[in-house]
Amino acid sequence: MAAAGDMFLRARGRTLTAFRPDAEYQWKGPFYFIQGADPQFGLTKAWTHGDTENGDDEWAVEIKLAEQAVQAVNKLSPKPKFFVLCGDLVHGMPGTRWKKNQEQDLKDVLKNTDQDIPLVLVSGNHDIGNTPTSESIDDYCKNWGDDYFSFWVGGVFFIVLNSQLYYDCSKCPELKHAQDAWLDEQLATAAKQKCKHIIVFQHIPLFLSKPDEDDDYFNVNKPVRQEVMEKLDKAGVKAVFSGHYHRNAGGFYKGLEMVVSSAIGCQLGKDTHGLRVVVVTEEKVVHKYYSLTELGSHGIEKELLDMLAEQK
Repeated sequence: MAAAGDMFLRARGRTLTAFRPDAEYQWKGPFYFIQGADPQFGLTKAWTHGDTENGDDEWAVEIKLAEQAVQAVNKLSPKPKFFVLCGDLVHGMPGTRWKKNQEQDLKDVLKNTDQDIPLVLVSGNHDIGNTPTSESIDDYCKNWGDDYFSFWVGGVFFIVLNSQLYYDCSKCPELKHAQDAWLDEQLATAAKQKCKHIIVFQHIPLFLSKPDEDDDYFNVNKPVRQEVMEKLDKAGVKAVFSGHYHRNAGGFYKGLEMVVSSAIGCQLGKDTHGLRVVVVTEEKVVHKYYSLTELGSHGIEKELLDMLAEQK
């Protein structure tokens, strides 16, 4: 396993070095992973004080919540295959005053994750900017690993995307074109390998509840959304898991499920700080959102554990 110093840089060369592809192409039976989103160190105070641009100078609340999340994940038995964080790791935008401190404090919490549970990190708008540049993306990659990549686990193909390139690529159009071409290649590879499922992770949801809903700060605009949804559905992608909304939501586009998970950090709706347990069986992908307290105290419910125990 990677040492603590480089556990955040396992996404390199457009793959995740924590898993060896040749050892993971084959289906080996049901497994599960944990999805979290938006630890977003600094948002609680900024939101409470009505100053989301400069009010993020305290994040003790988020440190405690992230610690609670890591402790809950570490206690789970059997262990999840990995722990994915779907963006907005911290609140500070690129170049803002507190960003580096927030990032260091988050790393200090995340490095306590069980070394046998790899972290999978996804870029959000606060990580690379609402209108990212090649510089802001490069800074993210130096700090957290590649902004998009793919990996295999137990016969299932996982794709991590930089959704900010779908939201606003006006300052780096060539990077969106590069990701688009790469994604086409990845979906073609998945088809050749005959994987059990394809699952996508990104920060911004394609949509919150309906594929044809109006454009919003919290979704991808309609023309790009339609193109991506159609591409993913045609390729047989089972589900897209995202964050960004700080509430639970989701829906379907044909056979593609859009899963929107609420935050580890600040809540903007009626949900609780939490994590999503995702069980992958041969036929389906089943998921449930747990509060941090519930998951930490009681673990995964019997119904989901029974799915993991099915004949391998």
